[in-house]
Amino acid sequence: MNFNIDVLKKKISYRSTYRGTKEMDLLLSSFVKDIIDDLNQDELIKLLAFLKLDDENLYKFNQGIKTNISIEKNEITNLFKKYKLK
Repeated sequence: MNFNIDVLKKKISYRSTYRGTKEMDLLLSSFVKDIIDDLNQDELIKLLAFLKLDDENLYKFNQGIKTNISIEKNEITNLFKKYKLK
């Protein structure tokens, strides 16, 4: 896939900010803001796919609680699992 990196970053930023719950808006937008400029195109695509998961499972995953779904292990999920809101 051929993407314009800036458009992809804007899409990711938007998706991380407007989640539906204020808690996940804060957690995910902060996470994305901290890492987005350090990611390559493949990692950005993985991040966009990761953001399509539902809030409940993303929160559980971040907190180390068993999720209702299987979440692929990759560099993005590893970073998110370790991420703590500042």
